[in-house]
Amino acid sequence: MRRLLAALTLVALAACSRLDEAKPAMWEVTGPGGEHAWLFGTIHMLPRAAEWRSRDIDQALASADMIVLEIANIEDTGGMGAVFTELANSPGLPPLSERVDPTVRPALQKLYTETKAQDATFANVETWAAALTLAQLANKTAQSDHGIDLALVKAVPGKPRGELEGTRRQLAIFDTLPEKEQRDLLNAALRDDRDEAGEVELAEAWRKGDMALIARETRTGILADPELRQALYSNRNSAWIVQIEDMLRKGHRPFVAVGAAHLAADDGLPALMQKRGWKVKRVQ
Repeated sequence: MRRLLAALTLVALAACSRLDEAKPAMWEVTGPGGEHAWLFGTIHMLPRAAEWRSRDIDQALASADMIVLEIANIEDTGGMGAVFTELANSPGLPPLSERVDPTVRPALQKLYTETKAQDATFANVETWAAALTLAQLANKTAQSDHGIDLALVKAVPGKPRGELEGTRRQLAIFDTLPEKEQRDLLNAALRDDRDEAGEVELAEAWRKGDMALIARETRTGILADPELRQALYSNRNSAWIVQIEDMLRKGHRPFVAVGAAHLAADDGLPALMQKRGWKVKRVQ
């Protein structure tokens, strides 16, 4: 399930051959009453394990009283899959080839040929779920087993966890999209023809903490669609800010680890928290 979600979003930056000595972006957040938090940019999928830890990250993890993820129980792939199956299936849907724009039908047929999928595979699968599944089928290199979210919880096994969404709430964002937007999502997934060099560039941006490049990418591809960007990016960031502030005001010191794209641009978490009066300093 993590692979399906990650494959479709910017935070799923793909294959890179030089992942050692990664220095992903991190911010420190403080408030007037001694409040303290950290915002850390992850990557959900990688082709192999990365060396991502640093002195600054280890110090932040030691100082934090909890780690906060998009989905806290990220090891529970079976549970994620069960929720996906529950939400994704509806009887009586048109064939998937009739739900895509005619201009991308050749791309759909090409993917069918490469993966041995067919319209019958998606007979009862809602359009958003078909988009996620096709994105995963097209992604042959990166694996969620090497994602930094999973590596993070393994690095601090005894640290309490919090979550910003959870599997059901995260998938519900897709499931409640109007059918028109679900089809836009599917069309955008099929139009995404980023070559290997482009994927390497994005993965290198995460590795180096190049948030300017990642910010530009939050307005391309699937997120170039205004309605999809609002639902999948901006609305989520706004909701997360409220939850993070609530944790801070209750005295917690959260280490918030989310996909790096959510920390980019002028509506990313660091910028939003600064606008709301918190002191935000990039420390890595």
